[in-house]
Amino acid sequence: MKEGARAFRLTIAGYETLMEGEDMRASILTLAAGESVPWHYHTETTDAFVCLDGTVVVETRAPRAQHVLAAGQRCAVPPRTAHHVHGLEGTACQFLILQGVGEYDNVAVG
Repeated sequence: MKEGARAFRLTIAGYETLMEGEDMRASILTLAAGESVPWHYHTETTDAFVCLDGTVVVETRAPRAQHVLAAGQRCAVPPRTAHHVHGLEGTACQFLILQGVGEYDNVAVG
């Protein structure tokens, strides 16, 4: 983790790492109803999301946007863009997340 970065602990229904290397990672995350990935950003890596089940909502700040993804849809969040992920209206969802290329970190926001 980079000096001065504030990490957060992620407690969700499921987290499965499919593949991981020095500068990339592929994982499947499962959020139960009411769960979310808190606001954070990555210094170097892009997060590419692919909805697998349910409806995934990826919100960003600067630029402020809301990506609502149904199964098979995707979006990407570039480095240094704060984002928050949850199921539509608090419902359960599952998504594939591809993270890279670069040194991985999680910097908590607010």
